[in-house]
Formats: sequence, C-alpha cells, structure tokens
Amino acid sequence: MSIESTTVDTTPSDASTVDPSTIDPGTVDLSTLDLSDLCYFEDGPPYALLARLREEASPHWNAVGDGETGFWSFTKAADIQAISADPETFSSARGGVFLAQDGAVPVDALRQIILGMDPPQHTRVRNIVQAVFTPRLIKQKEASIRAVATELINEVVERGECDFVDDIAVELPLRVIADMLGVPQDDRRKLFDWTNQLSRAAATADPTLGFGALLEIGGYISALTAARAADPQDDLISRLIEATVDGEKLTEAEVTYFFALLMFAGNDTTRNTTAGAMRALINNPDQRDLLLEDPSLIDTAIEEFLRWVSPVIYFTRTAQRDVEVGGQLVKEGERVAMWYSAGSRDPERHENPETFDVTRVKPRHQAFGGGGPHFCLGNALARLELRVLFEELLRRVPDMTITGPVTRLTSNFSNELTSMPVRFTPGVREPVKES
Repeated sequence: MSIESTTVDTTPSDASTVDPSTIDPGTVDLSTLDLSDLCYFEDGPPYALLARLREEASPHWNAVGDGETGFWSFTKAADIQAISADPETFSSARGGVFLAQDGAVPVDALRQIILGMDPPQHTRVRNIVQAVFTPRLIKQKEASIRAVATELINEVVERGECDFVDDIAVELPLRVIADMLGVPQDDRRKLFDWTNQLSRAAATADPTLGFGALLEIGGYISALTAARAADPQDDLISRLIEATVDGEKLTEAEVTYFFALLMFAGNDTTRNTTAGAMRALINNPDQRDLLLEDPSLIDTAIEEFLRWVSPVIYFTRTAQRDVEVGGQLVKEGERVAMWYSAGSRDPERHENPETFDVTRVKPRHQAFGGGGPHFCLGNALARLELRVLFEELLRRVPDMTITGPVTRLTSNFSNELTSMPVRFTPGVREPVKES
C-alpha cells in the first residue's frame, strides 16, 4: 500500500497574489490568469487548468506585470506543432525560450546555445553535432547503460528501500552522460549541482543564477577540452572538437555551450521522466501488472511514460512577422508559449488523455518538443536509458511502494520530483556484465 503526499521544495514568488490553496481550475478567471506565477505549479503542471485553457481559450493572452507585455499560451497539440515547424516565423533567438526574456540565463548567452539559435546558425551547429551524436553511437551504449542500471539496483536491492529519485533516477543519466562526455565519475556530482542550479534558475527566472552555472561549466570544460585537444579520447568531447561538416568545426565556445546543454538535457529530463514514470506505475498497479505479465509492452510503455510526464513543461518563441495561428493573429514581436504538458494530453490526439495507459499505441506526445528543427537531439538516448532501466527495475524490484512524502521543485518549466522514498522486497546483488 502506498503512503503518498506531495510537498514542495520551493515556494511561489513573493510577487504572487494568489493563495495556492484557493485555486479551483474550474473557476479561475482566465482573463487574469498568469501562468508565470508559480502558485499554479505547486503540485506540478496544472493539467486541469491547462485542459480548460485548451477547451475554452486557446490561444490565451497572458498579461504580465502592467498588462502591456505578456505572451500567447498555446495548449493545442496542432498549434504547438505548427509553431515548432516554422523557425523563420517563430524565433528562438530574438526573445529567448523562457517566459521571462532573461529566464534561466541572459538572452545574449542563450543565443550561444543551440536551444536559443535560429537558422542558419542553428542549422550549422546542429549538423555538426548530429555528425557526432549518431543513432549508431547511441545503440552501442546499451550494454554500458545496462551495466549502470545493474550497479544502481545492486546498491539498494539488499536494503529493500531507497529514495528512488536520488538513488536511481538521478544516478542513471548522470553516470551515463558523464561517461559519454568523458567526465570522470568522481566529478559527476558537479554536473548534478550545475544541472540543479540551471533548473532553479529556470523556475525562478533568475538569469544571474543560471549564468553563474554556465561560467562554472565553462571553466570546467575549458580544462577538459584542452586536455582532449592534446590527447583525444573515445568520448563525445573529443568527437565534438574534431567534428566537421563542409569543412566547418565548432568553436571552443560552441563546444562549451553544447556540453552545458547536453549535460542539462541528458541528465535533467531523463531523470524527471524516470521518477514520474515510476510514480505513475506505483499509483496504477494494474498498468504495472500489464508490464510484468507482458514485458514486450516496454517500448509502448516508454512512449506513454514520456507523454504522461512531459518533463519540459513549455518553451517560448517570438513572432518575426504578423501571423495567424489557431485562428488568432499573433503580431510581430509578440511571444508565444508552447505548453507541451497540455499538447501531450490533447484529446484531439489521444483518447482518454488523462488516463495512464501503457498499452497506448504510438502516442503522439510532445515530450521532446513539437517537432521541427529544435526537436530534441537526445531523444534516442533518453528512450534507450528508459527502456533499459525499466526492464531491469521490473525484473528485479517489481513491487515498489511509496513510503513517505514525495517532494518536487515548484517550477513552471521542469516537471521535477526531488524525492520519492520507496520500499520493496529485498533481493540479491547480481554480477555486472562487462560492457
């Protein structure tokens, strides 16, 4: 039997005028709704409120501050897809990708990261990175990922309890991405701390905090790239330094910023999907039983995990010209927010979208974005990590239950659990096969 309540690690902004305990999604005045106010996200993405927006007011003008500035909220999957597919009209560089223009990091710094670039710069950098971050490379990592999963389960299996977030969900992508980047495992918690700092910066719209993390990452990667330039290794950093497309290489700054993005996206999003998916399986034992009875459902289940959690809640773009989307005129210079958590639960795409269903066939979720040129580069690695980890978890610890409060980061950007204590029948350690 699960014993679960949810508490939060951070509180809404002091500027909030809304008492979270009084929020009723059915009666919130949509004309004054401000989704930049974290009070609506204390228990995670406000799915009922986003569903109401999608049904009654999509797109929705979200005034901020004096009401003269703000953004359009898009909650329908088709609209999100249309915006994502048109980077010439909807810029990532002009106004940043966060609700606050200086969100996790200053806009000028964000423009140096592939996430905040527009074509043709984005196309050039992505082509070089794709030449390194190939499906073949990812596929070759399965044995080493399974070895990491086995090690993690071995570390807790005899105890019969652990904090699933810290002991499993955090550690798998952290160890895998550290290995792939060529970061010594002893340094992996530095990556974790920087990732958390960037998450907090996105949640609190504190660019100083985020830029501080980037500066620390820059100092770290400069030493690492210098070492790899002198003595290349079989890791992503060495490959990024040497990669060329049409005779072009990444600059040192571009290598540094891509390292930061890969470290964040390769750690944070997979961690959050893992934790959210396990919570969903525990709270829906009939769905866990289906996987235990038929392990061949795992690939379908992974897509449902991604749809259900949608670890990145939103990104924004800025209109470069007047354009109509979803029947609404968006004027040049206005910003649009794509609420992936809403798009992934759009009833036009999914039957019974508020039901967690591991047998759902090919869910057209937006966990990796709405498509287009900014579609997540690391999607194949994330899927592989999730499949391997849950294959091992379901095989070795099939009876997890939640034993105490589940905590989360209060954020309108990252769907992030920070602690989830669990108990299970103690098992035995297994030998780790060499990868």
